[in-house]
Amino acid sequence: MIQIGNVVAMTGTRLAAGHALPAGQVSAQPLGEVDEQTAAVVDMIFIQLQAIFPAWRQAWPDDKALALAKRSWTRGLQASGIRTIEQVRFGIEQCRRSGSAFAPSIGQFVAWCLPAAEMLGLPEEEAAWREAVQACANPEGWRWSHEAVRLAAAAVGFWELRQGAGGADALRRRFGNAYAQLVGRLARGETLAKPMRALEWDGARTAAERAERVGEQALQERLREQGLAEVGQGARASLLAKLGIKRGNHDA
Repeated sequence: MIQIGNVVAMTGTRLAAGHALPAGQVSAQPLGEVDEQTAAVVDMIFIQLQAIFPAWRQAWPDDKALALAKRSWTRGLQASGIRTIEQVRFGIEQCRRSGSAFAPSIGQFVAWCLPAAEMLGLPEEEAAWREAVQACANPEGWRWSHEAVRLAAAAVGFWELRQGAGGADALRRRFGNAYAQLVGRLARGETLAKPMRALEWDGARTAAERAERVGEQALQERLREQGLAEVGQGARASLLAKLGIKRGNHDA
């Protein structure tokens, strides 16, 4: 649930005037139980929506509809992992920028509460993917633009990226899924951790391919111990060429 300290004391007039919402944390309140603070936050969201969207009565024509909508939105915010006032602030700002006269659905508002990677100081997904392809030959020596990019690449597998294992499209899709998980964690104010790894290529790998992977990892470890550059891979070169990437001066 959402906590905001002395939120109950904040008035709807202040919010309608566009004042910033204060920072908040996650409460231990069980899902589905609405405390006074959370109810106050939802009330304030609707005050903002009514101030921003002149045609809000199209969605909520009377008090009964408004009350039902507030209950629905409370459940929707809880189920979608919207846990902090900072996330709500992102959503309200996107409402202001939408230019629409009509209030958003709960699904649209939830999407607006989750900022894009660039809004959090991370590279956008395509740039992060290109970096992962460049860095996979020497992940330990690469100057990563953000830890989330490294973790997403690690979730796919540096060996898989070097080998082009499973095909470029599958690798790109797996990277995107992992990166989205990490961006979502940051948006929710959570600490970064390695995302759940997809099994689509692991499950398809043959015994020979698994043995090759173990051997290649052992070789790379020996090369690192001897201070030698990692062995380049033809599949990775193909990926680089496909993306139009030239090897940088800190690329193996």
